[in-house]
Amino acid sequence: MRSSKLFHAIAVALACSASISAVAQNADEAANADAKTLDNVVVTGSRIRQTDTETAQPVLTLSRQDIERQGFTSVGAILQNISAAGAPPKSRSVLSGDETIGGTYISLRNIGAPRTLVLVNGKRLGVSTQGLADLSTIPVAAVERIEVLKDGASSIYGSDAIAGVVNIITRTNYDGTMASAYVGQYSQGDGQITKGDVLMGFTGDRGSLTLAAEWSDEDRVAAMDRAFSAYPRSNLHPTDNWHTTGDAGGFVTSALNPVPGIPNNTRVVLRPGGDPNNIADYVRQDTFIGSCVGATEATGCRPGVTADKVNTNELLDLIMPVKRRSYYANGVYDVTPNTRLHADLLYSNRVSSSVISGYPMQASSWATPLSADSYFNPSDNAMATWWRRTSEVPRWTERDLTTFRYAFTLEGSFELGEKTFDWDATYLKNENKVLVSTIGNLNLANTRLAVGPSFLNGQGQVQCGTAANPIAFSACVPWNPLLGVGQSGPGALTGNTALQNFLFQEAHGIGRTTSEGFAANLAGALFTLPAGDLGFAAGLERREEQGRFVPDAMVVSSGTTENAGKPTGGGYTVKEAYAEMRVPILAEKKFAHELTLDVATRYSDYNTFGDTTNNKFSLKWRPLETVMLRATVADGFRAPTIYDLYGGESLGYVFFSDPCDTLFGSSASNATTRANCAAGMGAGLANSFRQLSLTNAPVTSASAQTPNPFTLGGNPNLKPEVSKSQTFGMVWSPGFAPGLNVTLDWWKVRVAQAITTDFPTQILEDCYVQGIASRCASFTRDPVTGVVNFLRYGGINAGYRKVEGYDLDLSYRLQTERFGDFTVQSSSTYTAKDYLVTTDSPRLALSQVGLSSVNSTTFRIRSTLGVGWKMGNFGIDWTSRYYSGLKEACVYFIPGSTEANLECNSIHYGPTGNLTGTTSALQRYRQVGSNTFHDLQAHWNAPWNAVIAVGANNVFDHTGPVMYANPSSSFLYYGGFDIGRFVFMKYTQKF
Repeated sequence: MRSSKLFHAIAVALACSASISAVAQNADEAANADAKTLDNVVVTGSRIRQTDTETAQPVLTLSRQDIERQGFTSVGAILQNISAAGAPPKSRSVLSGDETIGGTYISLRNIGAPRTLVLVNGKRLGVSTQGLADLSTIPVAAVERIEVLKDGASSIYGSDAIAGVVNIITRTNYDGTMASAYVGQYSQGDGQITKGDVLMGFTGDRGSLTLAAEWSDEDRVAAMDRAFSAYPRSNLHPTDNWHTTGDAGGFVTSALNPVPGIPNNTRVVLRPGGDPNNIADYVRQDTFIGSCVGATEATGCRPGVTADKVNTNELLDLIMPVKRRSYYANGVYDVTPNTRLHADLLYSNRVSSSVISGYPMQASSWATPLSADSYFNPSDNAMATWWRRTSEVPRWTERDLTTFRYAFTLEGSFELGEKTFDWDATYLKNENKVLVSTIGNLNLANTRLAVGPSFLNGQGQVQCGTAANPIAFSACVPWNPLLGVGQSGPGALTGNTALQNFLFQEAHGIGRTTSEGFAANLAGALFTLPAGDLGFAAGLERREEQGRFVPDAMVVSSGTTENAGKPTGGGYTVKEAYAEMRVPILAEKKFAHELTLDVATRYSDYNTFGDTTNNKFSLKWRPLETVMLRATVADGFRAPTIYDLYGGESLGYVFFSDPCDTLFGSSASNATTRANCAAGMGAGLANSFRQLSLTNAPVTSASAQTPNPFTLGGNPNLKPEVSKSQTFGMVWSPGFAPGLNVTLDWWKVRVAQAITTDFPTQILEDCYVQGIASRCASFTRDPVTGVVNFLRYGGINAGYRKVEGYDLDLSYRLQTERFGDFTVQSSSTYTAKDYLVTTDSPRLALSQVGLSSVNSTTFRIRSTLGVGWKMGNFGIDWTSRYYSGLKEACVYFIPGSTEANLECNSIHYGPTGNLTGTTSALQRYRQVGSNTFHDLQAHWNAPWNAVIAVGANNVFDHTGPVMYANPSSSFLYYGGFDIGRFVFMKYTQKF
């Protein structure tokens, strides 16, 4: 444990729990003879205790056996494979100071992880400032089962339970010791996972103590080691989109920095073997990166050229390395025959790191000209347009996140009249601390000194300053940015440790989020109706959320090439009251073996936006003993996260599309857009305007990074999201087939006042295509070039998200004397509709089902099928994971090339989403087929009380298709697909 205070705190708590357990074992048995059991069933989605686990709400339960039959090593990975889960909310292959990178999260119904509430034993798991709960903090060894409520539950649990609830139930009253070891890797020989865990339990007459510890090391998978991620445009187009800011330094010619025989405004690099101080030795850079991107039947295309460029994927992580350490303790003690104390303690530490290529330094973006008096300047004038990728010092980021969670619950029961009432009171605190360390960005002040005036001193060394006013080597190391990677000579960056240390310093950002709450609940039966007891639950809660992240001082002050950002800090307090009632209407009647109505309401008062009341109605009807029908209607809401409200402003070179671009933008074909652009920048510029890329060259596709950083920040005026969810379903357990259960549910969720990030592309389209004048105030343009030189965006309440579909679950168990026991489990989700509207402007809702994009990928069908066989001490489990086909916008089209045009293989009319313009247009799509991944595990129960299991996930080594939309990924590949065959072995020993 990295903190001695934390270690002692946990040690004291565990020692107390152990003492409690020891005392319990020697307690007076007579005192326990009349003890009242408190372990009644509480199913996720209700706080009323009951005996029937089938409720009016659809709940998926993953048992301990279901968890052990899989080859996945974390709670998040296990949940990611249920059919109701959406795309992975966070990629494991990005470079970011975001503390959530490296964690695992769940997005039910694919409408966003912040809209899925995560509980541990019915109480909230802590979240980041973005509202994300990291499932990987829970040791798998400590999990008894996982209940997934696939319905809204804000009336029961409050904010965030819009899409559903994941409730992780941990083991308790465990007696014994169990240790497991796991090792696995991809068949390519990388991505090894090494994991160990220990579970210990002690039980007594009046209490128990359960301890779990888990250690996990997950190795890196390099992007270059998979075909789809080895190149910027995948292995299908390996020479396209290489970056022109490469390892060779260069500059842009001008009247002040001319090169003989080369026109002005041309990028040049040093010829092989040339003299960097001789301007005549610079030659035109080949800047062609391919014209296939965005090509049409009329324009054609040709592949790119890799000379004078760099493949930025060479250093990228496809999967970044992660180290996890988690410790969990659960203590239970019967204080009196009718009162029990529960204590939950969790400590987790996660360290994830990632690396990408060196910084693509553009002097014009950072006001760092090569001085006219620099010894290395081949021109007679200052050079403001030099560029150089600093590949000698790749950019590296490490996130060290520590989580501490503890919950203390005192619960009991009492009798009033002939009725028994249960009560509980809980104190809960979650705390996350993160340290983000980065290196590989240039210190701008030192860079300006290094490329400032310099001279050759009397010792034959190039020194900063001038002969009259020299700067000591301890205060400045000169740099020649025109010398490329691997080139030697004065001022070279390659092999020059002193210069690297001068230009690059490690930056540190620190963050802390806390969630602290108190809750009290009362449940029982008010009185008895003809059909049964009228049950109720009611309670009060108070919760305070606080969060803060402070970037390094150099980042805050824009003193480095890292995207500048200001501190994020803030919080809110909520006070809540809820009531729930279960009314039995009919029982044991013809066509009404049971008819029960559930009603729940919750009042929440936030100090930020005010109050809200949310209700839920549920109906359960059993017309036959073997058939149950159920239906629910529920309100929901989600309060803005701390980052939504108080996110500090940060700068970023984001990808966007400018509708005024006369080649790829709406202005190319829409006269109204052209006129709106002309009104803003003048007709002459509007008729020739081209959007510029990060390298200040005209874009070669509809979307590119801005050459000027845009500003992203929080919005303290945000209101909570509100939702309405509905379900209707059937549960069937036919008597003629014992062991068979079939569940079919229809569901629909609509989120209004949706908190969405107001992307730059949307702002520009609203301004120029939709003609919404107020949107034009969010940005400015350069009066000469017309490029957007300032734009601020952030979260807004706008538009809506609506999803609708069906869930079908089947399970069957068959026991035979001769052939063993068989189990079949199938879970399928069919998404019929998925509408997303990101503004309040009039427009048609476009369905996202079956479409792939960087923001959302919704499969029409997701399905899992598990088949298990067990006989004696042997068992085999087979699982298939199915994803239906997808389509995306056509990117590559090559006239006359049948093979290449298979990438654009679907043509049909589709809505544009614009009510004021054309409602449909002929569009060409790229369509890919379905994908199925198969998993196999075999186990043997050894006679020495051990279990040995071997298996493979994606046993047939299936690879999904290239997807140019970057769906939930930093690469052209869906982030939820397997990247190879993963072979593993597990050994579990019980003592």
